Amino acid sequence: MSIVITGANGQLGSLIIQQLLQKVSPHEITACVRHLETGKHYEAQGITVRLGDYDQPDSLEQSFAGASQLLLISSSHPDDTIRIRQHTHIIEAAKKCKVEHILYTSFAFSEAGSIPLSHLHLATEHAIRTTGIPYTFLRNALYTDFVKTLDLNAAIAKGALNIYPGEWKFNTVTRWDLARGIAAVLSGPDRHKNKKYEFVSSSPWTFSDLTAALTELTGRSVSLRHDPQIKNWIFGFLGKIDTRSTSDDLEQLIGGPLTTLKESIRPFISKGK
Repeated sequence: MSIVITGANGQLGSLIIQQLLQKVSPHEITACVRHLETGKHYEAQGITVRLGDYDQPDSLEQSFAGASQLLLISSSHPDDTIRIRQHTHIIEAAKKCKVEHILYTSFAFSEAGSIPLSHLHLATEHAIRTTGIPYTFLRNALYTDFVKTLDLNAAIAKGALNIYPGEWKFNTVTRWDLARGIAAVLSGPDRHKNKKYEFVSSSPWTFSDLTAALTELTGRSVSLRHDPQIKNWIFGFLGKIDTRSTSDDLEQLIGGPLTTLKESIRPFISKGK
């Protein structure tokens, strides 16, 4: 088995490889990076490192040679037009190299979204399907760390978290849990071919749950304050994606519960709070 992972130096890619090393030999893993010198830590672990620049199709063909599995981690470029072009480069290279199985980190419940991000992921899924290569779509939820945009430490200091009014619910997960689920799929690929998984929480949380977690973590009371005048961009974004639907796909694959909300937000609380 030869597992090729694009975007191997990214936050998610690094965690996936960390988890995968617990399941397969390092010699079965190829890490694709934009600059070879940044992959030396992987080489030290026995992992093959190849140049894999999303913007250089020739480099991709060389990187994917001999791959039984290719994990395409979605591009993080801010321009969706460029992102779809980059994804196309990878898919075309996979076809030329006769990759046996393509796995793609898509976005959870994309059909329900009304933003370009959702359309990008659906278009990429379609392009992969048209290749005829067996696929697995790993539809990742919004990361729980979106809460950083809410300035939790300011809320703790004020004793109140300001939010835009609404019946908000969130099916978010951590990158760590996503990495565990993706590593489980990569290490046992045959039963996952031509399937899609909604990698979201099976039990969504609310802003009331968030303030309760902040209160518990800090020992300081944090209440919830509804403010229709709030200007934070995140609420407009959250209102255009499906943050409520649930699935137990991820829990089933990792064989246990996901990281709790309290533990998920702990890294974003300033020490001493």
